[in-house]
Amino acid sequence: MSATATMSMNAPALSNGELVRRLFGLAWRYRLHCLRVLLVQIVLLTMGISGLSLTGVGIDYIKHRMDGTPLADNALHLHLPESWPYWQVLGLLAGLILVLALCRAYLNYAYAVSVNRLVQQRLVVDLRGEVYDKLQRLSFRFFDANNTSSIITRVTSDVQSVRMFVDQVLIQSVIMVISLTVYLVYMMSLSPSLTLACLATTPLLWILTAWHTRRTQPEYAQNRTLVEKMVQNFVESIQGIAVTKGFGREEEDRARFQAANDAVLAQQQIIFWRVSLFSPAIGFLTRINMMVLLGYGGWLVIQGQLPLGTGLIVFAGLLEQFSGQVNNIATIVNSVQQSLIGARRVFEILDAPIEVKNAPDAVRRPRLRGEVRFEHVSFAYDGAAAVVRDIDLTVKAGQCVAILGATGAGKSVLMSLVPRFFDPTAGRVLLDGIDARQLDLDDLRRNIGLVFQESFLFSNTVAANIAFGHPGATREQVERAARIAAAHDFIMELPKGYDTVLGESGSSLSGGQRQRLAIARAVLLEPPILLLDDPTAAIDSETEHEIFEALDRAIAGRTTFIVAHRLSTLRRADFVIVMERGRIVQRGTHEQLMREPGPYLHVASLQLVDNRELQQLKLREGGA
Repeated sequence: MSATATMSMNAPALSNGELVRRLFGLAWRYRLHCLRVLLVQIVLLTMGISGLSLTGVGIDYIKHRMDGTPLADNALHLHLPESWPYWQVLGLLAGLILVLALCRAYLNYAYAVSVNRLVQQRLVVDLRGEVYDKLQRLSFRFFDANNTSSIITRVTSDVQSVRMFVDQVLIQSVIMVISLTVYLVYMMSLSPSLTLACLATTPLLWILTAWHTRRTQPEYAQNRTLVEKMVQNFVESIQGIAVTKGFGREEEDRARFQAANDAVLAQQQIIFWRVSLFSPAIGFLTRINMMVLLGYGGWLVIQGQLPLGTGLIVFAGLLEQFSGQVNNIATIVNSVQQSLIGARRVFEILDAPIEVKNAPDAVRRPRLRGEVRFEHVSFAYDGAAAVVRDIDLTVKAGQCVAILGATGAGKSVLMSLVPRFFDPTAGRVLLDGIDARQLDLDDLRRNIGLVFQESFLFSNTVAANIAFGHPGATREQVERAARIAAAHDFIMELPKGYDTVLGESGSSLSGGQRQRLAIARAVLLEPPILLLDDPTAAIDSETEHEIFEALDRAIAGRTTFIVAHRLSTLRRADFVIVMERGRIVQRGTHEQLMREPGPYLHVASLQLVDNRELQQLKLREGGA
């Protein structure tokens, strides 16, 4: 009962600054977990510096024992007793370094567990659930405007991109800033001049990073688009596999998918090439720092202005760690590009407007009588011509109205206004005299049973499919609904009866069997209103007879709207409306419309001719 929208329902695109603010806001929800992760990392940083300082102290002590060089003060303020034998002092230092290494190993494990608990078990699961919840509340117009593969990609890989921002951008950036600050302060305390000399290339790093960011962001966006097209190609190939095989187009289908796959690969290679150049460039600039350290730092040691162990060696370790954190800029920048692209697509769903929602003072009506009235109702998609125009129609409780019209006449859209899949752009839809927009949405839809032209069944048991709208239904209620829909007999012939698990979309059943299960699902709630969207269009005449038996029982006593094209269906209605270009051009009973010129008489005449020819053919075959 969907219709084609003419424009996307996505929210306006967010700028990068707005995206970053939104992502920081998302991370703020998990601030305690983020703080725990950062505290663990700070302890790891402190232990790493302590281990490096102990190594410097050990080297200075060895040099002191070798040539009598005085021991310099160290950052740990550790004083080694001269009375101890050298092996005992060195053993103590080695033991402390070993203890720190063991503690760091455990804390690294704790850090990995904390990050996984934060980003995988909390953020990803919560965000994916939030996106799914929003999808459940969006109108049909959103799903008409966005293909299935795009929505699947946003709920899966794009949510992971948000995780990447928190894990590989936010947390890593804070860790990098803290680490660089600590390293810089420590190096300055050792030798300000050596620190300034070694870090002279740092401005070049920021310039290179900004240039790389501008170059790669469009590439990441293009790559995400190509991946989405590849997924769409794959989904369509699976859904249309019967058509592909039926027309012998497997080779062409494989070639089309391979082309989409190759396009993704080519785009990824461009990104990989640029990232591969960026990382070595960052590494080269940081290696220049080490060259300066050896030249200028070595001269300071020789001049006696800097200790060898707690001075040059510790400085070299700090500079190495500083350079390692700077090298992380490449990883963080790439993660920023990917996470922003994915986050933008996730927020497009979260920010999409909810067009159909409960009014603040919604009226509760658990049970309606079933009278439906359209008061000068029109409906149009944004910026498009109206697909339903000035409909004025009253259907009394318990009446059955058939709707006839060519494709695009507005039949399905008209019916979609009753359960508020869309809201009219003009006029009102009244149920029992109450504007549908004022009724509680859950109450409204639980008063309406739906049977579509091609009914969807879930990969679950027969009983669960029938009870989909009423999960708490008893087995007796399920069986009663199945009997009304003339489905009980064939269900009992299935391997496990009502407990038989159906294949995807009920593929193991015939079209008529699927329709009867759909009818059973609709009538289980005993709704006062039934909407039947051409339920016999895709089945043969013999199956149609079985469906009609089920429909006759389902329709009894219920207000029913049925889209139909066959006279056998139209005759069953209390009255018929004929639609053209969104308007009602004829209305009346079958007998009345057969007596007046118009589209109804034209359609009926064609079917009567076809039926007579079919009967004559059967007579000739019988005579032969």
